[in-house]
Amino acid sequence: MTYYGSMIILIPAIIFTMYAQAKVNSNFRRYSKVRNVRNMTGAEAARIMLDAGGLRNVQIEQTRGSLTDHYDPRKRVLRLSQSVYSVNSIAAVSVACHEAGHALQHAEKYKPLTIRNSIVPVVSFASNLTWPLIVLGIILLSNGSYMGDILFNIGVITMLAVILFHTITLPVEFNASSRALKQMDELGIITEEENTGANKVLKAAAMTYVAALATAIANLLRILAIRGNRN
Repeated sequence: MTYYGSMIILIPAIIFTMYAQAKVNSNFRRYSKVRNVRNMTGAEAARIMLDAGGLRNVQIEQTRGSLTDHYDPRKRVLRLSQSVYSVNSIAAVSVACHEAGHALQHAEKYKPLTIRNSIVPVVSFASNLTWPLIVLGIILLSNGSYMGDILFNIGVITMLAVILFHTITLPVEFNASSRALKQMDELGIITEEENTGANKVLKAAAMTYVAALATAIANLLRILAIRGNRN
């Protein structure tokens, strides 16, 4: 299979990724313009959810950028972006409570999160090596060197580690969203009518993680197809 032929394998994943990202942006923009009934900011919503879960020691900080929200398990800090922290929209409280869901997972030692956090350093290192190893392996294979086969196989293993990371990420993100929706309802952060908007924002965000996994798998299949053709 030629390089251009192998790209056909990747095209569906690329289209899906573009669709997922567009869906996230459109839903976030749409519900960022809709003020929640309680006039609550993202930071206030996250604080209520954290306190209800007994996590008064988890601090909330503002961080730069848009949709750069995350929970830092090492420092036990919830960082909310400028478009979420002090904004009183449905989108803002939804994203903030999703990140608070990760803090609750950490406190409860939620198994998928524990596994994901433990392999982050390894996967980060492996992902930086994947493509250099695969490209160098293919070049050496073209010259008939047995080292090419070894390097290529190591590259495939590192790519499998990345796929494993994306696979474990799915239940972590889906669980954080389901926690957020449940807690926002039970704690009165949003009304029943606002639940639809919150659900759309969080479901669209979850699609991006599915797209990341699909792209990683498509890349692996593409590389294996190229390798098979060279054999």
